[in-house]
Amino acid sequence: MLWTASQVLRKFSTSSRYYQNQLKLAIIGQSLFGQEVYSNLRKQGHKVVGVFTVPDKDGKADPLAVAAEKDGTPVFKFPRWRVKGKPIPEVVDAYKAVGAELNVMPFCSQFIPMNIIDHPKHGSIIYHPSILPLHRGASAINWTLIHGDKKAGFTVFWADDGLDTGPILLQRECAVEPNDTVDTLYNRFLFPEGIKAMVESVQLIADGKAPRVAQTEEGASYEGIQKKSNAKVTWSETECEPSPAEAIHNWIRGHDKVPGAWTVIDGQSVTLYGSSMLGGSAPAGQPLEMEGASQPGLVTKNGLVLYGTDGKPLLVKNLQFEDGKMIAASKYFSSGESSSVELTDDEKKMAEEIKNIWKGILSNVPAVEDTTDFFKSGAASMDVVRLVEEVKQKCAGVQLQTEDVYMATTFQDFIQMFVRKLRGEDQEEELVIDYATKEVNNMTVKMPYQCFINGKFEDAENGKSYGTINPTDGSTICKVSYASVGDVDRAVAAAKEAFDNGPWGRMNPRDRGSLLYKLADLMEEHQEELATIESIDSGAVYTLALKTHVGMSIQTFRYFAGWCDKIQGKTIPINQARPNRNLTFTKKEPLGVCAIVIPWNYPLMMLAWKSAACLAAGNTLVLKPAQVTPLTALKFAELSVKAGIPKGVINILPGSGGMVGQRLSDHPDIRKLGFTGSTPIGKQIMKSCAVSNLKKVSLELGGKSPLIIFSDCDMDKAVRMGMSSVYFNKGENCIAAGRLFVEESIHDEYISRVVEEIKKMKIGDPLDRSTDHGPQNHKAHLDKLLEYCEVGVKEGATLVYGGRQVDRPGFFMEPTVFTEVEDHMFIAKEESFGPVMVVSKFKDGDVEGVLHRANDTEYGLASGVFTRDINKAMYVSERLEAGTVFVNTYNKTDVASPFGGFKQSGFGKDLGE
Repeated sequence: MLWTASQVLRKFSTSSRYYQNQLKLAIIGQSLFGQEVYSNLRKQGHKVVGVFTVPDKDGKADPLAVAAEKDGTPVFKFPRWRVKGKPIPEVVDAYKAVGAELNVMPFCSQFIPMNIIDHPKHGSIIYHPSILPLHRGASAINWTLIHGDKKAGFTVFWADDGLDTGPILLQRECAVEPNDTVDTLYNRFLFPEGIKAMVESVQLIADGKAPRVAQTEEGASYEGIQKKSNAKVTWSETECEPSPAEAIHNWIRGHDKVPGAWTVIDGQSVTLYGSSMLGGSAPAGQPLEMEGASQPGLVTKNGLVLYGTDGKPLLVKNLQFEDGKMIAASKYFSSGESSSVELTDDEKKMAEEIKNIWKGILSNVPAVEDTTDFFKSGAASMDVVRLVEEVKQKCAGVQLQTEDVYMATTFQDFIQMFVRKLRGEDQEEELVIDYATKEVNNMTVKMPYQCFINGKFEDAENGKSYGTINPTDGSTICKVSYASVGDVDRAVAAAKEAFDNGPWGRMNPRDRGSLLYKLADLMEEHQEELATIESIDSGAVYTLALKTHVGMSIQTFRYFAGWCDKIQGKTIPINQARPNRNLTFTKKEPLGVCAIVIPWNYPLMMLAWKSAACLAAGNTLVLKPAQVTPLTALKFAELSVKAGIPKGVINILPGSGGMVGQRLSDHPDIRKLGFTGSTPIGKQIMKSCAVSNLKKVSLELGGKSPLIIFSDCDMDKAVRMGMSSVYFNKGENCIAAGRLFVEESIHDEYISRVVEEIKKMKIGDPLDRSTDHGPQNHKAHLDKLLEYCEVGVKEGATLVYGGRQVDRPGFFMEPTVFTEVEDHMFIAKEESFGPVMVVSKFKDGDVEGVLHRANDTEYGLASGVFTRDINKAMYVSERLEAGTVFVNTYNKTDVASPFGGFKQSGFGKDLGE
């Protein structure tokens, strides 16, 4: 959701009044979730009079205990609350002494007696991670996924003497994504929203507004605790009943990462992680027999492919063996082949530093040996995060992920993995890409279709995809990944890591320029393929796509590659504070992670205009192509890897503006956002960027560019260029002449010659080299253009030519001409963004009058004037309120010349120094 300024103010002022009644609370529970609930309740002014948690394990206190002890809150660590079914009097007395008015139980693994539950004035509330009465019991999240539920959620309920049967206080729900695991569902929704809900529930109680809704037994279910022993994959539900691929997928993800679904391979138990359904056929691979499976699995370059009894495939990313070692499933047959590396003296010193980090985390272990296993020594998931962050802090530049710890659990394996990463030996030999291929334009085009994050192509986190359409015939070119908010967060994290710790930030500017030159060379090498993809995905005429869409993109990268080592600061003479002498100088430094959101009319060129400068300055980026034209951006991502651009520097996320674009606007780690698109969306983005973290913004927005044609013009050129100003790229052109003002004495001749030339234009297949005019970009846009023309006719403008859809498959529209357009009309004020020429007369010699009319718009992107009188040309161009003024030409842009608008056409410049 995009908040307006007034909404934001109301939101904050409401919250300041809302938390005015406070309670004395006892927090009974454990874990990081318990810690966050505790901390947030204290922030809202409630007094926590006691924390009751579990005893230290292996010398380490629970996170809830750590936070409470730090704050000076009384902490009680009872191993149990009752013996042989009866409450322990000393424990009960200690609890009652704190004087709590409400028990808050965010996550509690102990059995709490009813005389504790009922003791406070307001009783007790408990958090449960399911939509009660569904999935009562201790493994609710697991069973939500195992059963393939479409919705997940949580309940805050009033404790009673039943098992998760108490009256409901509050419930929240969310959609279950196709590839959600216990971890992703918990981290995305159940954890963050659960914390908010617990705080909200307490406040409702404090304010006397908390409901008690009795649970119904209709639809109620109870499932037992899922343990490793009963998490084995069942390849058939019964001997007679099949187990389809989706059921196996749900079983695996329902146990990922705890307790872990497993099967028997080659006589040993192997745990399966990272399951996703495969669309289409499985890639080639090496067969792998699995005990009880309906058919062998396949070890492929992407992972282990498994099959259900329905013959459909699913993919597993990682495998863990009985000794705790985890490997990428794609490496199953080669996991033991890598020999150990000999450490240099410097690497041995680093290994000692890392050993000290291990000692600090594994405080219960007397000594860290080569065979010490991180997890068998008592480490938990939070310790994994701590290990990764501490190692990265000590050894800047190492690209370490939490998954790496699970893949190398012993100290010896961890050091080997670390050194290989330090040396760059861990990098994959080649980029793994699943292409959508198409025989078209006398060539085979190979199109990546997945999200590009941290140097890899991968499916969207939620498994969703959508079809991208060929506007020439309305057919689906291929399915493309539909990025989620989680994908945005991962891409931004990758870009931030690449900026903060990767080689990109430490690289010499001239070396950075060399990589951009190489990228431009690769784009030139693939220019026919890029132009073909651009043509089938956006409807651009192939010859124009080759020369402008792709050709100018190549020029843009070469131009900015040359700027890499020429971005300089200044030395500034200042008054000295004698006897001291000071040196003052400025440095121009990259901002960090930049977001780029581009439109659909020039998919590759808009990418180049914004990203080339961004990269030349040393930034990293996350780019969202238009939802309807994602394919050249994803092909560009492939070429960037081949050029040697380090992973994480460039990330491409196809998807919706409302989801991906909004998250980019809101993300606190993004320092600048560049957007090209409509003015209303630009305003919303600007608000979000301001409210989130005051990120810088550059906006290239709508236009209604005026073109003034005087009677002393070169008529042949004015007709040719005037048509180009409107019909270039099917009118889908941000600087298109939205309104032509033609001097009265030549008006009729000008219109006659334009119509005569339109009739010569060939409308058809954009891949045909003789085609002049291709299809509009997508159907919704075509429908909008037809409606635009209907409005023009209704308001009284004269439709001289066109205004209709061409009678053929695809999204083709006739080039259109309107005359007798008056200043108050809708088509005189609003941009069509299509092949619609809107013409108005002006009286002979009335220069001031036509200038007033031309400037009477909220837009100011471009403008033009045709006249042989140089004095008139200069006078008019100086007074036209637009970022660009064309004189006796149109649509002439160059990579060295800055481009941008005035007024509501935006601010900030693309191209040029």
